[in-house]
Amino acid sequence: MRLLFSLLVIGSMPLWAQEQDPHFDPAAIARVRDKVADMHGGSLNSLIMADRLETRREDGEDNLVWEAQGWIGYDINKLWLKTEGQRNLDTHDTDDLEWQALWSHAVSPFWDIQAGWRHEVGDGTRDYAVVGLMGLAPYWFEVDAAAFVSDKGDMSTRLEAEYDLRFTQRLILQPRVALNHAFSDDLAAGSGSGFSKVEAGLRLRYEFRRELAPYVGISWEKAYGDTAQLRRSQGQGTSDLSMVAGFRLWY
Repeated sequence: MRLLFSLLVIGSMPLWAQEQDPHFDPAAIARVRDKVADMHGGSLNSLIMADRLETRREDGEDNLVWEAQGWIGYDINKLWLKTEGQRNLDTHDTDDLEWQALWSHAVSPFWDIQAGWRHEVGDGTRDYAVVGLMGLAPYWFEVDAAAFVSDKGDMSTRLEAEYDLRFTQRLILQPRVALNHAFSDDLAAGSGSGFSKVEAGLRLRYEFRRELAPYVGISWEKAYGDTAQLRRSQGQGTSDLSMVAGFRLWY
């Protein structure tokens, strides 16, 4: 109770008064300041979230698709780990598996700059240097923008944005879009130069608990430009529309 009282009294006083008031012991003031620092960003925190953990039917095949991320750190500096990929439930092949390890530094209350490494497994393996910006744009749009330079010198960018449209406190519609652009042909990655691919989706979820929310929705993907021509030459389609069902989880 004495500590709580000190927090309330000293925390409400201006800094000059805390330093000069003879009624407070300087050592006690220092201890209270340490407690306040722990309450406001000085403690180590973490979060693990699976934004998408869903089944999707494409080209007559069932796939498990995931996008998950987690972080550990403080308010200003964090270590972020991100992963996404797709596994064919019929052949048990994993396609386009991606991992990212990023250092993240807050540059404002709503925005972080990030830099680090990306590892991708598909038709072979590739590594990329990453620099990006992630945060909350006006009107509560969540944005994740990144630029990549591969170990072969190929440069590309990706912009992802999503928004939670709340019908009630538990029923939420989430539009999501991802835009990809490549500055050169990267045949190993299956992309051509220019605006290469757009992914868009709508997912309607119901939060039985904040930590667990099942959802249903639709996902649409379309390739453009040189990427579309490359897919046609390989006998692949350039667009796909599928139904999805899954869970959003966080801990």
